[in-house]
Amino acid sequence: MTDLDALVGDLDRRLAEADAVLTTRYPGDRGVRQPVHTVYVPGDRFSVRTVDEWGSQAKAALEAHGGTAAQLASALGQSAPAGASEPQRELVYERVRAKLDDEPIEDLRIDFEDGYGTRSDEEEDAAAVAAARALAETVKAGVAPPYHGLRIKSLEAPTRRRGVRTLDHFVGELAAADALTPGFVITLAKVTSVEQIDAMVVVLDAVERARSLPKLGFEIQIETPQSILGPDGTALIPRMITAGAGRVTGLHYGTYDYSASLGVAAAYQSMEHPVADHAKNVMQLSAAGTGVHISDGSTNVLPVGDRAAVHAAWRLHARLVRRSLERGIYQGWDMHPAQLPTRYAATYTFYREGLDSAATRLRAYTGNGDSGYLDEPATATALAAYLLRAADCAATTLPELEKLTGLDESALAKLAKRPVRS
Repeated sequence: MTDLDALVGDLDRRLAEADAVLTTRYPGDRGVRQPVHTVYVPGDRFSVRTVDEWGSQAKAALEAHGGTAAQLASALGQSAPAGASEPQRELVYERVRAKLDDEPIEDLRIDFEDGYGTRSDEEEDAAAVAAARALAETVKAGVAPPYHGLRIKSLEAPTRRRGVRTLDHFVGELAAADALTPGFVITLAKVTSVEQIDAMVVVLDAVERARSLPKLGFEIQIETPQSILGPDGTALIPRMITAGAGRVTGLHYGTYDYSASLGVAAAYQSMEHPVADHAKNVMQLSAAGTGVHISDGSTNVLPVGDRAAVHAAWRLHARLVRRSLERGIYQGWDMHPAQLPTRYAATYTFYREGLDSAATRLRAYTGNGDSGYLDEPATATALAAYLLRAADCAATTLPELEKLTGLDESALAKLAKRPVRS
């Protein structure tokens, strides 16, 4: 008879290194909320009024071009509601309005890269300090978006010094005001090598030591072909995440820089171009199980002009948001206040449409009913994560989820393999 204890002991020794790699490199969900979008505002245009102004402009656009649930549905190209779908559309519409009142921006990035451009050192220094002070004021007043931060210029040679200088000025002002929160995020633009991630870690180490700061995290912007494929033909993002030494919190796709760098003509650059899908597939595969969030890019077709132009841009934006959600990418960029109504309408519709089915399947999985599906543990994890994401963005509430599933937040988090939030 096989000596199982001896055999398994030998396997434990043989697989110890692989076990350690699995645990350290793939820790799973970080247990923090992922925002549904990131709003970019040029560094010299940000003020303490920016979030309120975006909310007001978003509500004005909604009122002007989609003043009722039926009008918004028509504007987005949705078929006329019938029967039981009518209350659901009204519910989505009211949730959109409430969101624009309560939290119009979930994640704000004050941009000192392409959205800001090249200025003199004196001008960018002043803009960085002013923007940081304004952000600190909103943090102190309790009105800052839950996630907020800045995008710096890349660590390539021409912009390296400027990017580091802006980061140091900005973080220094926030720290001096005691306004550096867990929601603070740094975005590193145009990454072209693993070595730049090594360098970013060196930069953050130096800034933290000089200012006695807690550990800072950052996002990698994927907008160059060099960040997807190395010169030796290997995928570089996994190595970048490892090089980030636990600091990398997100991967953000840059639609237009990436497409242009591959020679895609301007008229065909899009979040749904095949080259975009390939890059995002690589991003998803690289980040799976690491706790690193994935964000799609933006559409540059803005909802401005007459009603026909606004509605056309809204239909495109809503379709692209929905497309990303269906592909498992739960965040994207918004570049204009009038994109907020469609961001939330498309997101809430996605979650509300699947709410009853997901809840029924999860209730059946836990032995409290039948659903017509034979779901495996991995699917149950995905179902629970879907429901918690819906609550995170206000498409539903935790009490509603408990009523539908018979599971409280702790039980849902356990199924989703997400740490329970304090």
